[in-house]
Amino acid sequence: MALEERNIPNQNNEKNPSGQDQENKPNKKHALNTEDWWAVWLGFGLISLIIVAAFPGATLPSRWGTEGNESIFHSLPLDKVPAILLTGLIALAVFWISTRFLTKNEHKKFLVAFPALFILTIGAYVIGQYGPLRHYGFNDVIWALVIGLVISNVFKTPEFLKSALKTELYIKTGLVLLGASILFDRMLALGMLGVGVAWIVTPIVIIVMYLFSQRVLKMNDQRELAVTISSATAVCGVSAAIASGTAAKAKKEEITLAISITLIFTILMMLGMPALVSLLGMDPIVGGAWLGGTIDATGAVVAAGSMLGESAMEVASVIKMVQNILIGFVAVAIALFFVSRSQGQDQAVGQGKKNVSAKEIWVRMPKFIIGFIGASLVFSFLLPEQTVEAALPAVDSYRNLFFTLAFVSIGLESNFKVLAKGVRGGKPIILYIVGQLLNIILTLLAAWIFFSGTFFTLPF
Repeated sequence: MALEERNIPNQNNEKNPSGQDQENKPNKKHALNTEDWWAVWLGFGLISLIIVAAFPGATLPSRWGTEGNESIFHSLPLDKVPAILLTGLIALAVFWISTRFLTKNEHKKFLVAFPALFILTIGAYVIGQYGPLRHYGFNDVIWALVIGLVISNVFKTPEFLKSALKTELYIKTGLVLLGASILFDRMLALGMLGVGVAWIVTPIVIIVMYLFSQRVLKMNDQRELAVTISSATAVCGVSAAIASGTAAKAKKEEITLAISITLIFTILMMLGMPALVSLLGMDPIVGGAWLGGTIDATGAVVAAGSMLGESAMEVASVIKMVQNILIGFVAVAIALFFVSRSQGQDQAVGQGKKNVSAKEIWVRMPKFIIGFIGASLVFSFLLPEQTVEAALPAVDSYRNLFFTLAFVSIGLESNFKVLAKGVRGGKPIILYIVGQLLNIILTLLAAWIFFSGTFFTLPF
């Protein structure tokens, strides 16, 4: 990712200090012409097309390496290539529109660079659809990051390709689409039991981790990084890192560092925790609740839960989805905290903290969260169930595509030497490990209280 910036690009239409040439500077036409707002426009525009015009979902490589589909050619058959190319054209058109308004003349370079990025993304999908490895969490997102990192660190990211690396735009638009999948009625499926695991532990872990980072690790000059790691650990990894990092105005490389740490430990936890549940002879339902509240990525939660059985997988996935609802609220809370406390302390000169205006809080709050919450409300309460069931597969297909585009971009923009500087003696790693251990212990306790059947009657 770009390195010298403190703010996510275009968040407030600020000038990019990272060395962009003049023609690529943000186009300051209107307060709504920002990257965050364009994520909302694009997300809801795509959702509207899918619902109203029965717009087709994204066509992507299929699973291979399984019985009857051993060949890699099953992932990308010739009859599927035209539909995949159409998917690429749709994605190109979607993001070209925003690029046309956000930057000066860069949209021309984007037209040339995006097809190359899309090809790399399809390559990540093909590798990530290999069944035996995918079962253990090595999916397209992981391989997208690996491909990008190899090109960036072993070779060098081609200059022409940089015009297509709209990492935050891809992932923020994907997060708006993710809101459609976060249905509030799923929370009701397990009643207050799921809420007890997903909502009680999460804020405790975030607060304790942040206090630990400031008072014990003395990360006083890395407050934004600390809160980003804390949120990623307690809520849901990558999505929470982007949302909370944006709200705190973390540096782009700080968000990248938090994501990288999260991904590495997610794989380890996904493989190790189901084995630990079996080794300890734990009730699979309690184990599923434990996995759902601690493992960061939804896909990894489902994979890990499946190792414990169908019921455990259902409990784990529902708890993770309930936990994901907190993304928007956590981001807003972080924005309020950093404006009213952190920024207020920086501004105070020999006197008490200055009052912070509502306008300043609004400016800091990530606007794409509005789209995330809005999509969740629309799909939870306004649309008929049949419409939701018909539209969600197409919405989810584009969300997965946009996330994979983002992770290829993250890899292409990341440099290990720069990331290593952010570790500073291992403090971010220590923060994550200590916080995740606390998360594991508290979530295990909550899972036993709410899902062991000792205190509450289970709904199945």
